[in-house]
Amino acid sequence: MSGPVVVALDVGGTGMKCALVRPDGTVLHEERHPTLAARGPEAVTENILEIAAGLAARAENPIAVGIAVPGVIDEENGVAVWSSNVGFRDVPLRKLLTDRLGLPAALGHDVRVGGLAEARLGAGRGQRYVLFVAIGTGIAAALVVDGKTYGGAHGAAGELGHIVVRPGGTPCPCGARGCLEAVTSARSIGRRYAEISGNPEATAFDVVGRLDQDPAARQVWQEAVDALADGLLTAQALYDVDVLVLGGGLAEAGEALLEPLRGELEKRLTFHRMPRIVKAELGDTAGCKGAALLALDHLEKA
Repeated sequence: MSGPVVVALDVGGTGMKCALVRPDGTVLHEERHPTLAARGPEAVTENILEIAAGLAARAENPIAVGIAVPGVIDEENGVAVWSSNVGFRDVPLRKLLTDRLGLPAALGHDVRVGGLAEARLGAGRGQRYVLFVAIGTGIAAALVVDGKTYGGAHGAAGELGHIVVRPGGTPCPCGARGCLEAVTSARSIGRRYAEISGNPEATAFDVVGRLDQDPAARQVWQEAVDALADGLLTAQALYDVDVLVLGGGLAEAGEALLEPLRGELEKRLTFHRMPRIVKAELGDTAGCKGAALLALDHLEKA
């Protein structure tokens, strides 16, 4: 594979998306591998290093490595501080990658690198102020200003899912009650519909598929849209962005989500500007593309 490429990995709780990415965002080669989280953090780390080395060996001119992982990430020092999904606690992934591959490496938070890719290459391109919101099993956000992400003082910025939108409401795994994530995540929507419908196997996908014929599905969906509008109202009050990019599994509902959400948010706004609300464009390639962009940014600073 001629020309410079970046080795990019997007590590999830069960699987890893891996790629060789050109500096312009073109994906030259893709692979998927199990994360092996059940075997413990040491096994996950070794798995990452082996896969990254294998990808680098496929490229004629690998110039850097970028990796995205969930949890609390110290991007400045390249340390995965904590991740419940894969069991990481203070794992110096950047140093380990550089030592194994002999290449400069960068480590980022999975949602922030996804937001970085959407802001520069996807649905937010051309805009200075972008908020990327990933709605899946959980909910998290990434603020991107002038093509740069914001991680916060401790690497924990963007936990939009833990804004309390229904005080005293459904318990959240974080320990609070009524968090946005406890109402509007795909998991929570499925759980709520299961309660109302009596079908313990119900999922958020079922809710979307039954909006036209099932009043219970419409009720659950409206509850979720209302809560999401409340959460995004807080986000817009804080960040005043040009565009809100919705990604993750729930965003695959498309206009079934976006149209009512736009209406509910507009009702709630007073003096704040209404942002454009759009669906993410890059799909599940966003993590690898964002990890590659992060690695290239790290190269420029070096």
